[in-house]
Amino acid sequence: MSIMSYNGSALVAMIGKDCVAIASDKRFGIQGQTVSMEFPKIFEMGPQLYIGLPGLATDIQTVAQRLTFRVNLYELRENKRIRPKTFMSMVSNLLYERRFGPYFVDPVIAGLEPVTHKPFVASMDLIGCPMVTEDFVVGGTCSEQLYGMCESLWEPNLEPDDLFETISQSILNAVDRDALAGWGAVVYIIEKDKVTTKTLKARMD
Repeated sequence: MSIMSYNGSALVAMIGKDCVAIASDKRFGIQGQTVSMEFPKIFEMGPQLYIGLPGLATDIQTVAQRLTFRVNLYELRENKRIRPKTFMSMVSNLLYERRFGPYFVDPVIAGLEPVTHKPFVASMDLIGCPMVTEDFVVGGTCSEQLYGMCESLWEPNLEPDDLFETISQSILNAVDRDALAGWGAVVYIIEKDKVTTKTLKARMD
């Protein structure tokens, strides 16, 4: 078994009309054994900027703490909010520094540009090679299933409520096909004036 699938995870971010959504499952397990059903994998890095970290649980927490530190330092030094694209470069830089003994995480970034409120999503591999798309990005142990669901359900210019429905159906149906992810999900809908957090019930078997 790959170290990336040791704890199990599912993450997806999607672009809508002037909004963006990011969702993750809540399971923390050790291979087949479930340890917790309340493990956070999405972290707030700014008022409209979030990062999801699928992968090894210890590295998820380490990377989240290091990124919080670097973002705070950047905002103190530059005296402005970090832009999603700049944050993507920061994450990529952090991961590539450790390329010979990498952090086992596949980051998924979702956010809105501070001034224009343009939606932004990106994902990376464990050494920080970025991929920016105009529709959706996925990560975790059931990324193939997530790709299938997202390709089927996603449409351009989804309103926030439709985007919530689309991302919820995608993650719930994908984790049903993966024994290592699931046990509930959490969805963040990021709009220019508010961020809505919703918790989804899922199968517990």
